[in-house]
Amino acid sequence: MNRPAYLENYNFNWETFDIMAGGTSSLDAKNYLAHFKNKDDALKFLKGYGYDISDPIQNAEMFGNFQEAIQFIKRYFLKEGNPDGLDLQIPNLFYSITDISELLLITTGSTEYKVTDEDAIWAGIILKVMHTILHLDKDLRYRYFTIIQTQIFDRFYRFLHRDKDELYLENEDKSVRIPLVEFETKSKKSRESTIIKLLHKKENVAEELFDRIGIRFITYNKTDCLRLMSFLYQNYILMANNIKPSRSQNSLINLEKFKKEHYVLIKKAIKEKMSEEDFKIALEAIAESASTKLYRNNEHSSENYSAIHFTCRQLIKYRNPFYTQFNKIKSFARKHDPESEVYKKLAQLDTGSIAKEVRFFYPYEIQITDQKSHQENSVGEASHDEYKRSQIHSAMKRLFKSLIEYKSLEIK
Repeated sequence: MNRPAYLENYNFNWETFDIMAGGTSSLDAKNYLAHFKNKDDALKFLKGYGYDISDPIQNAEMFGNFQEAIQFIKRYFLKEGNPDGLDLQIPNLFYSITDISELLLITTGSTEYKVTDEDAIWAGIILKVMHTILHLDKDLRYRYFTIIQTQIFDRFYRFLHRDKDELYLENEDKSVRIPLVEFETKSKKSRESTIIKLLHKKENVAEELFDRIGIRFITYNKTDCLRLMSFLYQNYILMANNIKPSRSQNSLINLEKFKKEHYVLIKKAIKEKMSEEDFKIALEAIAESASTKLYRNNEHSSENYSAIHFTCRQLIKYRNPFYTQFNKIKSFARKHDPESEVYKKLAQLDTGSIAKEVRFFYPYEIQITDQKSHQENSVGEASHDEYKRSQIHSAMKRLFKSLIEYKSLEIK
Protein backbone atom coordinates (compact mmCIF):
# COMPACT_ATOMS: atom_id res chain seq x y z
CA MET A 1 0.00 0.00 0.00
CA ASN A 2 1.38 3.40 -1.01
CA ARG A 3 1.98 5.87 1.82
CA PRO A 4 0.27 9.24 1.13
CA ALA A 5 2.91 11.95 0.59
CA TYR A 6 1.08 14.41 2.85
CA LEU A 7 1.78 12.24 5.92
CA GLU A 8 5.33 13.57 5.88
CA ASN A 9 3.87 16.90 7.07
CA TYR A 10 2.48 15.15 10.18
CA ASN A 11 5.61 13.27 11.20
CA PHE A 12 6.50 14.45 14.73
CA ASN A 13 9.66 14.06 16.79
CA TRP A 14 8.14 13.02 20.12
CA GLU A 15 11.38 13.34 22.07
CA THR A 16 11.67 16.97 21.00
CA PHE A 17 8.06 17.56 22.06
CA ASP A 18 8.86 16.07 25.49
CA ILE A 19 11.66 18.61 25.88
CA MET A 20 9.69 21.58 24.57
CA ALA A 21 6.46 20.86 26.45
CA GLY A 22 7.10 18.07 28.94
CA GLY A 23 10.08 19.21 30.99
CA THR A 24 12.46 16.49 29.78
CA SER A 25 16.14 17.35 29.39
CA SER A 26 17.88 17.12 26.03
CA LEU A 27 20.53 14.99 27.77
CA ASP A 28 17.92 12.27 28.21
CA ALA A 29 16.97 12.15 24.52
CA LYS A 30 18.05 9.00 22.64
CA ASN A 31 18.92 10.85 19.44
CA TYR A 32 20.25 14.37 19.04
CA LEU A 33 16.79 15.86 18.45
CA ALA A 34 17.05 16.23 14.69
CA HIS A 35 16.98 13.88 11.72
CA PHE A 36 19.91 14.97 9.59
CA LYS A 37 19.56 13.78 6.01
CA ASN A 38 22.60 15.50 4.57
CA LYS A 39 25.43 17.90 5.35
CA ASP A 40 23.27 20.92 4.59
CA ASP A 41 20.85 19.88 7.37
CA ALA A 42 23.77 19.52 9.79
CA LEU A 43 25.18 22.94 8.88
CA LYS A 44 21.76 24.56 9.33
CA PHE A 45 21.47 22.94 12.75
CA LEU A 46 24.89 24.26 13.77
CA LYS A 47 24.04 27.73 12.50
CA GLY A 48 20.77 27.68 14.44
CA TYR A 49 22.74 26.60 17.51
CA GLY A 50 24.94 29.64 17.00
CA TYR A 51 27.97 28.34 15.10
CA ASP A 52 28.91 28.96 11.50
CA ILE A 53 31.72 26.46 10.93
CA SER A 54 32.59 28.06 7.59
CA ASP A 55 34.24 30.64 9.86
CA PRO A 56 37.69 29.16 10.69
CA ILE A 57 37.67 30.61 14.23
CA GLN A 58 34.24 29.18 15.09
CA ASN A 59 35.14 25.88 13.44
CA ALA A 60 38.37 25.63 15.46
CA GLU A 61 36.52 26.43 18.69
CA MET A 62 33.92 23.73 18.11
CA PHE A 63 36.53 21.17 17.07
CA GLY A 64 38.46 21.98 20.25
CA ASN A 65 35.30 21.29 22.28
CA PHE A 66 34.89 18.00 20.39
CA GLN A 67 38.41 16.93 21.36
CA GLU A 68 37.87 18.01 24.97
CA ALA A 69 34.64 15.97 25.09
CA ILE A 70 36.49 12.86 23.88
CA GLN A 71 39.18 13.24 26.53
CA PHE A 72 36.64 14.03 29.25
CA ILE A 73 34.63 10.88 28.49
CA LYS A 74 37.76 8.72 28.57
CA ARG A 75 38.96 10.23 31.85
CA TYR A 76 35.75 10.09 33.86
CA PHE A 77 33.39 7.50 32.36
CA LEU A 78 35.57 4.73 30.90
CA LYS A 79 37.84 2.26 32.68
CA GLU A 80 40.98 3.59 30.97
CA GLY A 81 40.66 6.75 33.08
CA ASN A 82 38.40 5.70 35.95
CA PRO A 83 38.52 2.24 37.62
CA ASP A 84 34.78 2.56 38.32
CA GLY A 85 34.02 3.49 34.70
CA LEU A 86 32.49 1.45 31.90
CA ASP A 87 34.59 -1.23 30.20
CA LEU A 88 34.16 0.37 26.78
CA GLN A 89 36.27 2.15 24.20
CA ILE A 90 35.38 5.06 21.97
CA PRO A 91 35.13 3.67 18.39
CA ASN A 92 38.08 4.51 16.12
CA LEU A 93 35.69 6.24 13.74
CA PHE A 94 35.65 9.32 15.98
CA TYR A 95 39.41 9.76 15.84
CA SER A 96 39.25 10.30 12.08
CA ILE A 97 36.60 13.06 12.12
CA THR A 98 37.82 16.45 10.90
CA ASP A 99 34.44 18.09 10.27
CA ILE A 100 31.97 18.54 13.15
CA SER A 101 29.03 18.31 10.74
CA GLU A 102 30.05 14.66 10.18
CA LEU A 103 29.55 14.00 13.89
CA LEU A 104 25.95 15.14 13.57
CA LEU A 105 25.37 13.00 10.48
CA ILE A 106 26.71 9.91 12.28
CA THR A 107 23.82 10.16 14.75
CA THR A 108 21.37 9.30 11.94
CA GLY A 109 23.65 7.22 9.73
CA SER A 110 23.54 9.83 6.96
CA THR A 111 27.31 10.08 6.61
CA GLU A 112 29.66 8.62 4.03
CA TYR A 113 31.37 6.72 6.85
CA LYS A 114 30.33 3.14 7.46
CA VAL A 115 28.28 3.58 10.63
CA THR A 116 26.82 1.06 13.08
CA ASP A 117 23.96 1.62 15.53
CA GLU A 118 26.54 1.71 18.30
CA ASP A 119 28.47 4.45 16.49
CA ALA A 120 25.29 6.52 16.26
CA ILE A 121 24.76 6.21 20.03
CA TRP A 122 28.38 7.20 20.70
CA ALA A 123 27.96 10.28 18.49
CA GLY A 124 24.97 11.37 20.60
CA ILE A 125 26.97 10.91 23.82
CA ILE A 126 29.87 13.00 22.52
CA LEU A 127 27.52 15.74 21.30
CA LYS A 128 25.82 15.95 24.69
CA VAL A 129 29.18 16.45 26.44
CA MET A 130 30.13 19.07 23.83
CA HIS A 131 26.83 20.86 24.45
CA THR A 132 27.60 20.97 28.17
CA ILE A 133 31.12 22.33 27.60
CA LEU A 134 29.79 25.01 25.24
CA HIS A 135 27.29 26.22 27.84
CA LEU A 136 30.03 26.39 30.45
CA ASP A 137 32.31 28.42 28.18
CA LYS A 138 29.60 30.87 27.18
CA ASP A 139 28.59 32.01 30.67
CA LEU A 140 29.17 35.77 30.35
CA ARG A 141 29.63 36.20 34.10
CA TYR A 142 32.79 34.09 34.01
CA ARG A 143 34.88 37.07 32.84
CA TYR A 144 33.96 38.91 36.05
CA PHE A 145 34.82 36.02 38.35
CA THR A 146 37.77 37.63 40.16
CA ILE A 147 35.68 40.72 40.93
CA ILE A 148 32.73 38.54 42.01
CA GLN A 149 34.65 36.45 44.53
CA THR A 150 36.46 39.49 45.93
CA GLN A 151 33.21 41.38 46.58
CA ILE A 152 31.49 38.35 48.13
CA PHE A 153 34.36 37.25 50.37
CA ASP A 154 35.19 40.79 51.52
CA ARG A 155 31.81 41.04 53.24
CA PHE A 156 32.77 38.11 55.46
CA TYR A 157 36.44 38.94 55.96
CA ARG A 158 35.50 42.29 57.53
CA PHE A 159 34.08 40.47 60.55
CA LEU A 160 36.54 37.60 60.69
CA HIS A 161 39.36 37.85 63.25
CA ARG A 162 42.15 35.66 64.53
CA ASP A 163 43.77 36.20 67.91
CA LYS A 164 46.65 33.77 68.36
CA ASP A 165 44.94 30.37 67.99
CA GLU A 166 41.40 31.70 68.34
CA LEU A 167 39.30 32.30 65.22
CA TYR A 168 36.00 34.15 65.56
CA LEU A 169 33.39 36.43 64.03
CA GLU A 170 32.87 39.72 65.82
CA ASN A 171 30.59 42.67 65.07
CA GLU A 172 31.80 46.26 64.87
CA ASP A 173 30.95 47.27 68.44
CA LYS A 174 32.41 43.99 69.75
CA SER A 175 29.17 43.10 71.53
CA VAL A 176 28.85 39.72 69.80
CA ARG A 177 31.61 37.19 69.28
CA ILE A 178 31.13 33.73 67.81
CA PRO A 179 34.09 31.32 68.12
CA LEU A 180 34.85 29.28 65.00
CA VAL A 181 36.67 26.00 64.50
CA GLU A 182 37.18 26.88 60.84
CA PHE A 183 36.17 29.28 58.10
CA GLU A 184 36.65 27.88 54.59
CA THR A 185 36.09 29.35 51.16
CA LYS A 186 35.68 27.64 47.81
CA SER A 187 36.71 30.31 45.37
CA LYS A 188 36.19 28.41 42.16
CA LYS A 189 34.77 25.05 41.16
CA SER A 190 37.12 23.18 38.83
CA ARG A 191 36.19 22.97 35.17
CA GLU A 192 35.87 19.16 35.32
CA SER A 193 33.69 19.28 38.44
CA THR A 194 31.45 21.85 36.79
CA ILE A 195 31.01 19.71 33.66
CA ILE A 196 30.16 16.65 35.76
CA LYS A 197 27.62 18.63 37.75
CA LEU A 198 26.01 19.99 34.59
CA LEU A 199 25.83 16.47 33.12
CA HIS A 200 23.62 15.23 35.93
CA LYS A 201 21.56 18.42 36.33
CA LYS A 202 18.22 18.51 34.56
CA GLU A 203 18.69 22.12 33.46
CA ASN A 204 22.18 21.45 32.02
CA VAL A 205 23.09 25.14 31.68
CA ALA A 206 25.98 26.90 33.40
CA GLU A 207 23.78 29.78 34.56
CA GLU A 208 21.98 27.37 36.89
CA LEU A 209 25.05 26.44 38.92
CA PHE A 210 24.92 27.97 42.38
CA ASP A 211 28.04 26.62 44.05
CA ARG A 212 30.94 28.04 42.06
CA ILE A 213 31.64 30.17 45.11
CA GLY A 214 31.13 28.60 48.51
CA ILE A 215 31.67 29.41 52.17
CA ARG A 216 31.73 26.97 55.08
CA PHE A 217 31.52 27.84 58.77
CA ILE A 218 32.36 25.22 61.39
CA THR A 219 31.35 26.18 64.92
CA TYR A 220 32.11 24.44 68.19
CA ASN A 221 28.47 23.58 68.90
CA LYS A 222 25.01 23.58 67.31
CA THR A 223 23.75 26.59 69.24
CA ASP A 224 26.47 28.70 67.67
CA CYS A 225 25.32 27.56 64.23
CA LEU A 226 22.03 29.36 64.91
CA ARG A 227 23.77 32.37 66.47
CA LEU A 228 25.96 32.56 63.39
CA MET A 229 22.94 32.68 61.08
CA SER A 230 21.59 35.57 63.15
CA PHE A 231 24.97 37.29 63.00
CA LEU A 232 25.08 37.11 59.20
CA TYR A 233 21.75 38.80 58.57
CA GLN A 234 21.85 41.21 61.54
CA ASN A 235 25.15 42.62 60.30
CA TYR A 236 23.90 42.76 56.69
CA ILE A 237 26.65 40.44 55.51
CA LEU A 238 23.95 38.66 53.56
CA MET A 239 20.40 39.68 52.77
CA ALA A 240 17.75 37.11 53.65
CA ASN A 241 15.63 38.59 50.85
CA ASN A 242 18.20 37.33 48.34
CA ILE A 243 18.21 33.72 49.52
CA LYS A 244 16.93 31.21 46.95
CA PRO A 245 14.25 29.25 48.88
CA SER A 246 14.37 26.08 46.79
CA ARG A 247 18.09 25.70 47.55
CA SER A 248 17.81 25.84 51.36
CA GLN A 249 18.23 22.62 53.29
CA ASN A 250 18.66 21.71 56.91
CA SER A 251 19.88 18.34 58.12
CA LEU A 252 21.37 19.68 61.36
CA ILE A 253 18.63 20.90 63.72
CA ASN A 254 14.89 20.35 63.72
CA LEU A 255 13.97 24.01 64.01
CA GLU A 256 10.34 23.41 64.97
CA LYS A 257 11.34 21.22 67.88
CA PHE A 258 14.16 23.59 68.89
CA LYS A 259 11.87 26.63 68.71
CA LYS A 260 9.32 25.14 71.13
CA GLU A 261 11.91 24.12 73.70
CA HIS A 262 13.82 27.37 73.26
CA TYR A 263 10.66 29.31 74.19
CA VAL A 264 10.21 27.21 77.34
CA LEU A 265 13.87 27.72 78.31
CA ILE A 266 13.62 31.50 77.85
CA LYS A 267 10.69 31.64 80.30
CA LYS A 268 12.60 29.43 82.73
CA ALA A 269 15.71 31.61 82.48
CA ILE A 270 13.66 34.70 83.35
CA LYS A 271 11.78 33.03 86.18
CA GLU A 272 14.81 31.38 87.79
CA LYS A 273 17.27 34.18 86.97
CA MET A 274 19.48 31.64 85.24
CA SER A 275 23.14 32.56 84.61
CA GLU A 276 24.29 32.87 81.00
CA GLU A 277 26.61 29.89 81.43
CA ASP A 278 23.79 27.66 82.68
CA PHE A 279 21.52 28.96 79.92
CA LYS A 280 24.11 28.12 77.24
CA ILE A 281 24.52 24.57 78.60
CA ALA A 282 20.77 24.01 78.66
CA LEU A 283 20.32 25.51 75.19
CA GLU A 284 23.02 23.30 73.68
CA ALA A 285 21.35 20.25 75.23
CA ILE A 286 18.14 21.28 73.48
CA ALA A 287 20.02 21.75 70.19
CA GLU A 288 21.58 18.29 70.49
CA SER A 289 18.24 16.69 71.30
CA ALA A 290 16.79 18.40 68.22
CA SER A 291 19.44 16.98 65.88
CA THR A 292 17.82 15.85 62.68
CA LYS A 293 18.18 14.33 59.27
CA LEU A 294 15.14 16.43 58.46
CA TYR A 295 15.72 17.49 54.89
CA ARG A 296 17.96 16.49 52.00
CA ASN A 297 17.40 17.86 48.50
CA ASN A 298 20.63 16.59 46.94
CA GLU A 299 20.49 12.95 45.88
CA HIS A 300 24.28 12.67 46.07
CA SER A 301 24.54 13.79 49.68
CA SER A 302 24.74 11.04 52.27
CA GLU A 303 21.81 10.57 54.63
CA ASN A 304 24.39 10.97 57.39
CA TYR A 305 25.40 14.43 56.24
CA SER A 306 24.52 17.11 58.82
CA ALA A 307 24.61 20.81 57.96
CA ILE A 308 22.56 23.90 57.27
CA HIS A 309 22.94 24.80 53.64
CA PHE A 310 21.53 27.70 51.65
CA THR A 311 22.20 29.77 48.53
CA CYS A 312 22.32 33.54 48.67
CA ARG A 313 22.72 36.08 45.88
CA GLN A 314 24.77 39.25 46.05
CA LEU A 315 24.54 42.29 43.82
CA ILE A 316 27.92 42.60 42.12
CA LYS A 317 29.13 45.98 40.87
CA TYR A 318 31.69 45.98 38.11
CA ARG A 319 33.15 49.27 36.88
CA ASN A 320 34.13 49.02 33.24
CA PRO A 321 37.85 49.96 33.02
CA PHE A 322 37.56 50.63 29.28
CA TYR A 323 35.13 53.49 29.87
CA THR A 324 37.59 55.27 32.18
CA GLN A 325 40.60 54.57 29.96
CA PHE A 326 38.80 55.76 26.83
CA ASN A 327 37.86 59.07 28.45
CA LYS A 328 41.46 59.57 29.61
CA ILE A 329 42.74 59.03 26.07
CA LYS A 330 40.12 61.41 24.65
CA SER A 331 41.02 64.08 27.24
CA PHE A 332 44.71 63.65 26.47
CA ALA A 333 44.10 64.00 22.72
CA ARG A 334 42.00 67.14 23.24
CA LYS A 335 44.59 68.71 25.51
CA HIS A 336 47.46 67.81 23.22
CA ASP A 337 45.89 68.88 19.91
CA PRO A 338 42.14 69.57 19.77
CA GLU A 339 42.37 70.06 15.99
CA SER A 340 44.04 66.73 15.33
CA GLU A 341 42.34 64.05 13.26
CA VAL A 342 42.81 61.59 16.11
CA TYR A 343 40.86 63.72 18.58
CA LYS A 344 38.07 64.39 16.05
CA LYS A 345 37.67 60.66 15.46
CA LEU A 346 37.60 59.95 19.18
CA ALA A 347 35.06 62.72 19.78
CA GLN A 348 32.77 61.31 17.09
CA LEU A 349 32.65 57.87 18.66
CA ASP A 350 29.32 57.07 20.33
CA THR A 351 30.08 55.75 23.84
CA GLY A 352 26.42 55.64 24.88
CA SER A 353 26.32 51.85 24.51
CA ILE A 354 29.39 51.37 26.71
CA ALA A 355 28.24 50.64 30.24
CA LYS A 356 30.03 52.65 32.91
CA GLU A 357 29.08 50.07 35.51
CA VAL A 358 27.68 46.55 35.17
CA ARG A 359 25.45 45.25 37.97
CA PHE A 360 24.13 41.73 38.35
CA PHE A 361 23.21 39.24 41.06
CA TYR A 362 25.54 36.28 41.55
CA PRO A 363 24.78 33.20 43.68
CA TYR A 364 27.02 31.66 46.29
CA GLU A 365 26.55 28.84 48.80
CA ILE A 366 26.87 28.95 52.56
CA GLN A 367 27.25 25.82 54.66
CA ILE A 368 27.07 25.91 58.45
CA THR A 369 27.80 22.95 60.69
CA ASP A 370 29.26 22.18 64.12
CA GLN A 371 32.56 20.48 64.90
CA LYS A 372 31.09 17.09 65.79
CA SER A 373 28.90 16.97 62.68
CA HIS A 374 31.79 18.09 60.48
CA GLN A 375 33.93 15.20 61.73
CA GLU A 376 31.10 12.77 60.96
CA ASN A 377 30.57 14.38 57.56
CA SER A 378 34.24 13.83 56.71
CA VAL A 379 34.23 10.04 57.02
CA GLY A 380 32.45 7.13 55.37
CA GLU A 381 29.53 7.78 53.05
CA ALA A 382 29.37 11.43 54.02
CA SER A 383 32.87 12.20 52.70
CA HIS A 384 33.48 14.56 49.80
CA ASP A 385 35.21 11.80 47.79
CA GLU A 386 32.13 9.61 48.08
CA TYR A 387 29.97 12.55 47.06
CA LYS A 388 32.07 13.12 43.91
CA ARG A 389 32.01 9.42 43.02
CA SER A 390 28.24 9.46 43.32
CA GLN A 391 28.02 12.47 41.00
CA ILE A 392 30.25 10.86 38.36
CA HIS A 393 28.35 7.58 38.57
CA SER A 394 25.02 9.37 38.18
CA ALA A 395 26.26 11.40 35.19
CA MET A 396 27.69 8.24 33.61
CA LYS A 397 24.44 6.28 33.94
CA ARG A 398 22.47 9.17 32.51
CA LEU A 399 24.78 9.90 29.60
CA PHE A 400 25.37 6.28 28.62
CA LYS A 401 21.85 4.98 29.26
CA SER A 402 21.14 4.14 25.61
CA LEU A 403 24.52 2.43 25.14
CA ILE A 404 24.16 0.49 28.40
CA GLU A 405 20.77 -0.79 27.22
CA TYR A 406 22.03 -1.47 23.68
CA LYS A 407 24.95 -3.58 24.91
CA SER A 408 22.99 -5.09 27.84
CA LEU A 409 25.68 -4.01 30.28
CA GLU A 410 25.38 -4.74 33.99
CA ILE A 411 25.77 -1.56 36.01
CA LYS A 412 24.76 -0.77 39.57
